[in-house]
Amino acid sequence: MSPPKVKQAAYGETRTAIIKKKLMKNILSVEAAAPTNAVQQSSINTPAQPDKKDQRLPIDTEARKKNRTLPTTKVLELLQASNTGLFNLAEVVGKWVWVAFRETPAPELRQQLAQLGFHWNRERQAWQHPCGQFRLRGFQDPHEKYASYYPADSRAA
Repeated sequence: MSPPKVKQAAYGETRTAIIKKKLMKNILSVEAAAPTNAVQQSSINTPAQPDKKDQRLPIDTEARKKNRTLPTTKVLELLQASNTGLFNLAEVVGKWVWVAFRETPAPELRQQLAQLGFHWNRERQAWQHPCGQFRLRGFQDPHEKYASYYPADSRAA
């Protein structure tokens, strides 16, 4: 018995040879389309990226949770006892306490605020404490809806 005949294409190439040739053309055209200085982004050859380390200072999460439920007067007392500079910057808006800085505060101050139960509000660019009054975000500025004052001004008078 003779071996099966393989169909010959033009120029004596077999079908598998034609497929391999087309595949090579596609690979070469893709490589040619990429800039010469581009790094090949293959998931096989890419080394694993190192995990980013958390640069924040540690806080006691249980104490933070407890502090977030304190009423406004207790939060102001804690703020004044822990750091009078922060107390002087504090603004009471409704029942919430806000602390705003002109520049990014030191990591130690941010840790202290977080420990006291404050969180950063990116939109309002202020550290806020809910004073146990957890609400969904509203669409208007709280200054328009609630009265606000600076407790350091009222204590000095």
